[in-house]
Amino acid sequence: MSARDSAGSTIDEGRRQAIRLAGGGLAVAFLWTAGMGPAVAQMNPRRQPADEAAAAADGNPPFAPNAFIRIDADGSVRLVMPSAEMGQSIYTGIAMMLAEELGVGFDQIRVEHSPPNDALYGQVLLGGEQATGGSTSTRGQWQALREAGAVARELLVAAAAAQWHVDPEGCSVARGVVTHVPSGRTLGFGAVAEAAGRLPQPASVKLKERKDFTLIGKPLRRIDSPDKVNGGTQFGIDVKVPGMKFAAVKTSPELAGTLGAVDDGKARAIPGVIEVIKLDDAVAVVGEHYWAAQQGLQALDIEWKPGVNAKLDTQTLIAALQETSRNGKALVGRKPKGEAPAGGKRVEAAFVSPMLAHATMEPLNATVHVTPGHCEVWTGTQVPTRVVREAARICGIPEQAVVLHNQYLGGGFGRRLETDQVEQAVAFAKQVSYPLKVIWSREEDIRHDRVRPLYYDRISATLGDDGKPTSWQHRITSGTVLGRWLPAAMSKDGMDSDAIESAADLPYEMDNALVEWAYHVMPPGLVVGWWRGVGPTHNLFIVESFIDELAHTAGKDPLEYRRSLMKPGSRALGVLNLAAEKIGWGGQPLPARVGRGIAVGSPFGSHVCAIVEAEVTAQGQVRLRRAVVAVDNGITINPSSVQAQMQGGLLFGLSAALYSGITLKNGAIEQSNFHDYRNLRINEVPQIDVYSVENDEAPGGIGEVGTAIAAPALANAIFAATGIRLRELPVSRTQLAESPDALKKIAGLATSKEDVA
Repeated sequence: MSARDSAGSTIDEGRRQAIRLAGGGLAVAFLWTAGMGPAVAQMNPRRQPADEAAAAADGNPPFAPNAFIRIDADGSVRLVMPSAEMGQSIYTGIAMMLAEELGVGFDQIRVEHSPPNDALYGQVLLGGEQATGGSTSTRGQWQALREAGAVARELLVAAAAAQWHVDPEGCSVARGVVTHVPSGRTLGFGAVAEAAGRLPQPASVKLKERKDFTLIGKPLRRIDSPDKVNGGTQFGIDVKVPGMKFAAVKTSPELAGTLGAVDDGKARAIPGVIEVIKLDDAVAVVGEHYWAAQQGLQALDIEWKPGVNAKLDTQTLIAALQETSRNGKALVGRKPKGEAPAGGKRVEAAFVSPMLAHATMEPLNATVHVTPGHCEVWTGTQVPTRVVREAARICGIPEQAVVLHNQYLGGGFGRRLETDQVEQAVAFAKQVSYPLKVIWSREEDIRHDRVRPLYYDRISATLGDDGKPTSWQHRITSGTVLGRWLPAAMSKDGMDSDAIESAADLPYEMDNALVEWAYHVMPPGLVVGWWRGVGPTHNLFIVESFIDELAHTAGKDPLEYRRSLMKPGSRALGVLNLAAEKIGWGGQPLPARVGRGIAVGSPFGSHVCAIVEAEVTAQGQVRLRRAVVAVDNGITINPSSVQAQMQGGLLFGLSAALYSGITLKNGAIEQSNFHDYRNLRINEVPQIDVYSVENDEAPGGIGEVGTAIAAPALANAIFAATGIRLRELPVSRTQLAESPDALKKIAGLATSKEDVA
């Protein structure tokens, strides 16, 4: 954007393309790069007109001033959502931002899924692609969406003022009504919608100041809650299409295996089974209903052909990463600023962070109908334009011949940033004449997930006489998600910014810090993907565990040690102090085998501190007692959503740290369902208190922040309770629960001195 002050926002004519719609409406596509800098602006060349067909498909309202707002002749307001709703409450946040500037009540709007269109709905922080992920939705669209509402408001006011022959400055807007303040005359939006659509776009718009917000900052109920409560919400798995049949799928257990012979005699004899269809690496049974399809699938006699991973297991993969860490090429993500002083106490550690599955509540699914020259898809996806592109490729048709109906997502966590399940569904649907709903069972979902990468880390520091680090070295070794998913975002030398996030940008003042990343090529078929928090979930576990270890080595309190390394007045220090105050750090002594652990970081443009209080039983089991989280995410759109995301994210991260981990045997993922890839259960959930720091900074991300900070806070609590430092996760597979010596030590703590935070 061009320069602006707090009172207004200029819309550069060079970044606006407008087209007229049939019926007098207007649609505008903006290129928004406010506050992102020239480098990001160049990543997002959305200099093209709005999609006339998409706007017409919206019902051709009298007033469609931009890609996001539709106002019908009766005054009803429809907001077209650029992001996907998967439980993170982004529809509510976007509705609040648009409605705040548009001048309507939160109860006066209804939301619609956006059509696939990178030009209109692309996310500037994700390379201009229409994608929902990386905690980018609010921070990437904060300026843009408010401007969209303000543009519509000014056009509506201008149309009303022209009808009254008055100065627009004398008009106000509230609850979808324009009022001429001096005379008291009013006009509803519907009455001026068509006239507003004929007006030229304003050269600038005035955005509200924070003190004037009536919606933003209020703890409003989610806009999608009522329909979810009464069952009206349609997720991908709920889709029903006339003539639809159901398919249950089994893909090669080995990640690089293929399909051999299939004896389907027993399957075809099951009532309701229609046919059996095949791909190179998978087979599906089609039925009149899912039960018949699933029963038929279980009755198949399948021969799988082994691939190149037939002997691959987790330990082999870890050993390969260790070799790459020692001898592979490493790229530098942070360079030391000077020479470290000689001498000091050296501390070293190595960590293993496991592969992780997403295990969304709604298993992967897609409904597809392929007809000559046409393909129609119903699914819930975080990447609608990628779905269209892949469906077109598989069917051999233009992208314009693919119609996608995006649905609510029953959980995403990054899994639905992938299109593999849709690709498979399209390939199966090509073989039949009817609409086909392909559903992956929970077992299929987990065993063929695109997992969070396996990481191997070596980290070391030298401590001076005051106990502070005089040097810091951290080498991260992993595969790359970014290099596969968005290679254009890799640096010129091939650095993966996600792999080093929250490792290179430490909240601590350290001049002599070296952070490196060594890329390890994953075996064929083992595809690594985005997992809620990805890089920071791993890096914060390493960094904050090691900072805690340095504090212990220096004989310092973990809280005071962190404070001593932070810049006075920093936002990270602010959340650290707030969390410590709220939990009462340093107050009453804790019982034996109970400890508190701190972790602080600045992932996804926000700042967060979590303090977890945990008890370790004599049998080595961990019981979560309490958690306090302080977060500074700048201006908060909806405090209720922030609280829910921090609580849910923390529980997601604690579940993974305690119990979750994907392992390989004979080239196949061993885990299959919640019995061996388990989550926290209701009775295991601790009290979680969330506190926010209020300021006027632009919003940061929030959806992944709680997940990223969970594991290190837990690990440090376990150390405080037992004196056992965890070098790998999950906890359920560590020496804490499996080593006789560790269990003996833990049991002996029952009669030892009480631990003091």
